[in-house]
Amino acid sequence: MNMLLLPNRQRSPVLILACLLLLLVAFLAHGRWPDYAQLAATLDQPLSRLRWIVGDISEVAFYKHELPALGLLLGACLGHWAHVRGYRWQGFAICYGSGLWPWVFTSSLLGLLLSHALWGWTLASGTWQPTFVAFVSLPAAMVLLFGAGWRVAITGALLGALLVTPASLLMVNYLCYPLQLPVVVGNVSGMALASLVAFLLCKRFPSWVRPSHESADPDPVAVQPDYGVVWTLRRVLADFSEAPFFGNELASLGLLLGALLAYMLVPAAPVYGSLLLMPMIAGQALASLVGVVFWRRQWQARGWYPTYIPIVSIVPAAVLTHGGSWQVVVASAVLGALVAPPLAVAITQRLPTYMHGYIGNVLSMAISTLAIVPLVGMLAGGGV
Repeated sequence: MNMLLLPNRQRSPVLILACLLLLLVAFLAHGRWPDYAQLAATLDQPLSRLRWIVGDISEVAFYKHELPALGLLLGACLGHWAHVRGYRWQGFAICYGSGLWPWVFTSSLLGLLLSHALWGWTLASGTWQPTFVAFVSLPAAMVLLFGAGWRVAITGALLGALLVTPASLLMVNYLCYPLQLPVVVGNVSGMALASLVAFLLCKRFPSWVRPSHESADPDPVAVQPDYGVVWTLRRVLADFSEAPFFGNELASLGLLLGALLAYMLVPAAPVYGSLLLMPMIAGQALASLVGVVFWRRQWQARGWYPTYIPIVSIVPAAVLTHGGSWQVVVASAVLGALVAPPLAVAITQRLPTYMHGYIGNVLSMAISTLAIVPLVGMLAGGGV
């Protein structure tokens, strides 16, 4: 049987990641990495377009570069490999110990590629477009909600490309750009609205998402955490890869190391050429740390709490809008950590059971970003 037809046996992700490594070698052989401005100006060239597509995988953390994207996927692949073999150094079990990472990755990647096939033409406008949104939204959520199988994976990918990407494109281009709002508001609003429609369709047509009879592997080494200092630091690291539904320290470490390597090679390449990678990472880490410590009782009571939200919304939006001063970093991190997680839970608790709770998380991102980013500007002395 063809190895590419067996993501549940851990083979197709390895092959895809091997191809991505070959791509990395090609970039190294090609010479000096172009910065973000050069990349955006040459998207009509195949290599630049390929770099943009791979960079979309790290877009959710605002890094937008192929090195953190490759690092994230390599770390996730290692985390899944360690999970299925029961190694304790796996960290937090990837994809919440569901064993569904190969299917999550496959559906998300298909959604990303289909989105570029259908909507890649929007990049010809010369302005940034949210081509990444299908990779971190509906496809993965559908796999985690409905289970393994090609029917679920392909349905999620199709709905992600047909609903999520155009919804975010509309929100960004007809709301955020005209009103000069942070584009993350349009990204996550489009994810939420499109996902509401998608889950309603799945409820109306349940045969679309009838999973296969394959069972996911449970977490073989799940133990009750002590919620101490080591757990706290591990949780902060894992939050960096929570948005693509990985939630694993190894995946996060690959993401961060890739981002730092990209910055060392060409400082103006990651984070849209803003040179703000270091204050952004500092703010993201502080936001998670404040959230994990402040909401520790919620972590203990629920087993999971969305402390990752400001990492992929409020903090990077504030830093890109108001700069990387310590006032902006601290204010956005603390306010985001205190406000966004409980708001997300409050929304999620009001969703019907046939919808994935990530909808509450992205709605919280939109609302919190709209409220906090202008406030951070005032607190930092820069105005709104």
